[in-house]
Amino acid sequence: MATLSLNDVRKSYGKTEVIHGVSIDVEDGEFVVIVGPSGCGKSTLLRMVAGLEEITRGTIDIGGREVNKLEPRERDIAMVFQNYALYPHMSVFDNMAYGLRIAGIKGDDLKARVGKAAEMLGLTTLLDRKPRQLSGGQRQRVAMGRALVREPSAFLFDEPLSNLDAKLRVSMRLQIKDLQRRVATTSLYVTHDQVEAMTLADRLIVMNKGVAEQIATPMEIYDNPANVFVAGFIGSPAMNFFPARIEGGHLHLADGSQLPAPAGVSEGSVILGIRPEHLMPAPLDAEGSLSVRVLAVETLGADAFVHATLGDGDADAIVFRVPGHDRPAEGERVSLMVEPGKAHVFDAATERRIAEA
Repeated sequence: MATLSLNDVRKSYGKTEVIHGVSIDVEDGEFVVIVGPSGCGKSTLLRMVAGLEEITRGTIDIGGREVNKLEPRERDIAMVFQNYALYPHMSVFDNMAYGLRIAGIKGDDLKARVGKAAEMLGLTTLLDRKPRQLSGGQRQRVAMGRALVREPSAFLFDEPLSNLDAKLRVSMRLQIKDLQRRVATTSLYVTHDQVEAMTLADRLIVMNKGVAEQIATPMEIYDNPANVFVAGFIGSPAMNFFPARIEGGHLHLADGSQLPAPAGVSEGSVILGIRPEHLMPAPLDAEGSLSVRVLAVETLGADAFVHATLGDGDADAIVFRVPGHDRPAEGERVSLMVEPGKAHVFDAATERRIAEA
């Protein structure tokens, strides 16, 4: 186990910079998830930590030792890939033991370490099978076991659940979180799935075009997103955004609606952000409410997500959540109130969050 530090880590291909100076200190045993859309640089950042990509500037320390010039095998890390990367001709036992044998470990020590990892991952009865005889989830557990037996200073996960179906992804998420808590090994985990990121992470690094937009706990990011990108990326369904103007203590929207402005925010052009779960049905045309026309309803059982437009126009789409049995009809007009203290205001020019006074 060890700490992991990135200090102004940058990556360029020629004159094109793709990672723009990422810095973070990962505590011993902490689980940090790097999340962002495709092409944001999250896998490149992970590969630099692994030694599979050279860094252009900055330093990477693992366990207090700078590893910039070290080969991947010298960094004392173990990596779990998206595609499992198992040897098809080897049994589960031999796949898990391969790295140990290369390191010169054999005999009872090798059997004990493989056996312990297999027991933790529920693979004890599968040790004699070949990868082709396993399900996708079992293969991913073998890949995790191969990393686990090495007892590394840090685990690196590169979208390990992307090839699994939705139900199995949920199950494997729980297994990964439980395993990481039990072994308490410093971990970096890459995913594009923000639900996966929120459920697994002690802290998140939200990446966008090579920039770490925000580094914080999942709930800090959810409650206080640093900018419009983070606010729109974290949360499902995504946050609603509307251009607005603050005048006379009110937020004025394009359709003529007026909402109370957050305290201490200066007058001027802003972007208003409201999460779907923070919009509540109100009496029709109540003061300080938003009037919307329902376009479609997604019924999910206990909940329903309602897609609507502000006023009677076709612009300014809005999504809100209601109990599944209280969903409105398509074409119906509904008034909505914003839950007190839950409106987010961003600067229209910089798209940075404007904190309340």
